Amino acid sequence: MIEVEVKAKINSFKEMEERLEKVGATKSKHEFQEDIYFQSPIVDFAKTDEALRVRTTNNDIFITYKGPKIDQQSKTRKEVEMSIESAEKAKDIFEEIGFREARTVRKNRQYYTFENFEISLDDVEGLSPYMEIEIALDDGEDYSKAQDKIFELFEKLGITEGFERTSYMELLEKI
Repeated sequence: MIEVEVKAKINSFKEMEERLEKVGATKSKHEFQEDIYFQSPIVDFAKTDEALRVRTTNNDIFITYKGPKIDQQSKTRKEVEMSIESAEKAKDIFEEIGFREARTVRKNRQYYTFENFEISLDDVEGLSPYMEIEIALDDGEDYSKAQDKIFELFEKLGITEGFERTSYMELLEKI
């Protein structure tokens, strides 16, 4: 799967919730997420722009691999994810084979759906408010059209600046 994602800093959640409602977006779920990111013993993920994490939410636990970004405007990249039963066991396995914990990112995320977009308002511990808009594509689909549609939706929501290609982990590292 290819994930086409664009993130932007926003002024306030309340203002953005009103704008999302105005365009017809539907609130779908709210969840707390804890992401434990790992560094590889073989590859420097900071240099290759990859990520490996264990995400724990209210109801689920996932291992996610995110490949290097494939364009200069967004966070478009290959993503592979699978459900697991225990974050602690996954962490133990990773550490036993040489991976080390790099950072934990915690956030409250309010999801919205609009057409084929997944929109999230992200309250990340230690950061200002952010909004992400993404579309998931099958491998081989043209991501540039999806990317254009994401930027059109941002513009429709009144956001034309504040876009960010770095991950929340990277933003927190800069503080």
